[in-house]
Amino acid sequence: MSLFQSEPSGERERRVPVLLPYPFPGPFDYRVPPDMDVKPGDVVLVPLNRREEVGVVWDAPADQSVPEHKLKRVVGVLDTPPMGESLRRFVDWIAAYTLSPPGEVMAMALRVLSGSARPVVRYRRADPLPVVRMTPPRQRVLDVLARQQPRLAAELLREAGVSPAVLRGMADVGLLVAETAAPGAPFIRPDPDHEGPALSAQQQGVAAALRDGVAARAFSVTLLDGVTGSGKTEVYLEAVAACLRAGRQALVMLPEIALSSQWIERFQRRFGVAPAVWHSDLPSRVRKITWQAVAEGQAPVVVGARSSLFLPFPDLGLIVVDEEHEAAFKQQDGVVYNARDMAVVRARFCDAPAVLVSATPSLETVANVEAGRYARLRLPSRHGGASMPVVTLVDLRDTPPERGRFLAPGLVQAVRETLAGGEQAMLFLNRRGYAPLTLCRHCGHRMQCPNCTAWLVEHRTRGQLLCHHCGHTIPIPPECPACGAADSLTPVGPGIERITEEAAAVFPDARRLIMASDTISGPHAAAAAAHEIEARAVDLIIGTQLVAKGWHFPHLTFVGVVDADLGLAGGELRASERTVQLLHQVAGRAGRAEAPGRVMLQTFIPDHPVMQALLQGDLDAFMASEAESRRDGEWPPYGRLAALIVSADSAIVADTLARDLGWSAPRGDGIVVLGPAPAPMSLLRGRHRRRLLLKVRRDVAVQPILRAWLGTVKVPRGGRVDVDVDPISFL
Repeated sequence: MSLFQSEPSGERERRVPVLLPYPFPGPFDYRVPPDMDVKPGDVVLVPLNRREEVGVVWDAPADQSVPEHKLKRVVGVLDTPPMGESLRRFVDWIAAYTLSPPGEVMAMALRVLSGSARPVVRYRRADPLPVVRMTPPRQRVLDVLARQQPRLAAELLREAGVSPAVLRGMADVGLLVAETAAPGAPFIRPDPDHEGPALSAQQQGVAAALRDGVAARAFSVTLLDGVTGSGKTEVYLEAVAACLRAGRQALVMLPEIALSSQWIERFQRRFGVAPAVWHSDLPSRVRKITWQAVAEGQAPVVVGARSSLFLPFPDLGLIVVDEEHEAAFKQQDGVVYNARDMAVVRARFCDAPAVLVSATPSLETVANVEAGRYARLRLPSRHGGASMPVVTLVDLRDTPPERGRFLAPGLVQAVRETLAGGEQAMLFLNRRGYAPLTLCRHCGHRMQCPNCTAWLVEHRTRGQLLCHHCGHTIPIPPECPACGAADSLTPVGPGIERITEEAAAVFPDARRLIMASDTISGPHAAAAAAHEIEARAVDLIIGTQLVAKGWHFPHLTFVGVVDADLGLAGGELRASERTVQLLHQVAGRAGRAEAPGRVMLQTFIPDHPVMQALLQGDLDAFMASEAESRRDGEWPPYGRLAALIVSADSAIVADTLARDLGWSAPRGDGIVVLGPAPAPMSLLRGRHRRRLLLKVRRDVAVQPILRAWLGTVKVPRGGRVDVDVDPISFL
């Protein structure tokens, strides 16, 4: 990056506030020489203590109480696009709403700068192709380039599902030709008039309504509610096309970047090119190129994770939040925010429509629809005449699995019938590893994490016991660490690895694929797995919640859920809602083409409202009942919650700080404070944790109450209080 510096001047220097990416309560004032042109939003270099830091000139009025001679001088203005007014307002709004230091929020928008203008490398197919050894990975790369070239290396890696070594090898043997281009336009503009999939009459009507929202160039929020397989993606891509025709930028947010491979293929079928992609796993160079392109308006469409909300769009004309119900949109570390809700705020500041998309909308979104704040568009049937899958329950009390097994006879038979018919089946269990608990048969000792209130999970393929919260690992011990008994440690309960082991014994001829975060490490691996499934190189998919999110497997006709009751334990406020959403999404993977789908849920509580809702296919009735129970107790979305999470290195400090907060808790009409109490995860990453929960009526603002409350207590050294406004988890 280049730097415009100013020489010292004898003229009087004005002062400007500069927000720095640190947890300060606000911006600091700096002097600006008269010959330096500095405006709000400019990215500047300023001194801080004995070093120089990057900050942004902010909109707050200068603090005239600080004498001018005490102010330091702005070093220079960086040659990088300024932060626009709508993004600055967005940063201030999130900081105020979440009670976060504004500098920490701003840091999420300023984490990537443009860097030096180095050339961008793209690849194209050699012409003619040399006669060399052709492997399947090499052929996939050439197939991608046959559809469109040249392509960035990151795009080839993602779409072909290959490693960087494959591209380097292909270039070395002459299959690929590297081209360099100036970094000004790294993304080809999508063609809104490119011929895409044909829409049904129902889809066309919904798409027209979304296009009208984009054309209005005004803020609005619409829930796009459609059953699994109804073609919601193809419909909202028509709104993206309208945004492109209007010359504005569009952002599509996905909860898991592993979903991006199939989504990008759909995007390419509609627009002829790939969009810009944004997530934390991108190489830093690609992130810098993308950031710069977004800021200069040369990335017309971005698909990204929740952090993409903070990209510097100069003219954002549409935000789509796909799978809006997903808890993955909630950031739990650092600045705690829900990207779904903040997307609505960003759209308001940009005078743009926000579209929230889901087959199982969250109760918060449904309540906003019922209150008239959001519009609703529905796609009630699957596209192309496909029918919804038939759901049956397996009562494990009546038909349990064989001793030492976890798949009931009826489920085993259904999988065998599916495989015998040449179709694909899926087994779903939302639990990683081999077993969630390891104990000693001799003395009963349980293997626990020393840093967290959690059992160590056996991962047999690694030969390790692992904590899923802090990452602590140990080799599987040959003897009990408590009593010393040899070979006495035994796994209790199933994880995905154990189900895979059982499937190998029961279905030995089936070609199996595990889809879990342990085996699908990123979008490249996800793309490769999706290609294998679509090519029918896989008979049996065994997966965790990763398989529930947006995949389209046309030859998958049976889904078996090993433990449908798993998400109902623990007493969480949203346990039933999340479980019905997850299982409905999993069930929706079955029967998306001509062949009808079947779903079997193994459960010990078939009469539970969640199981009955899935059995009868009546999610609306379930959500209405869930809403009524929340409304009676004024729980969200019919009341407001904010959590205070106290943590400290020692239990004494945590208890003392939590006690002090409890004594000074606010009181008043419509205000209830629950706690302090040990958090369910009372020890996490070596820190002791306590929780307090503020509960107020829907019409009461929690932020002023929280600010006043926190101001009454001094946080001791080693202690910390984190604020979570609108919590979705209570661990």
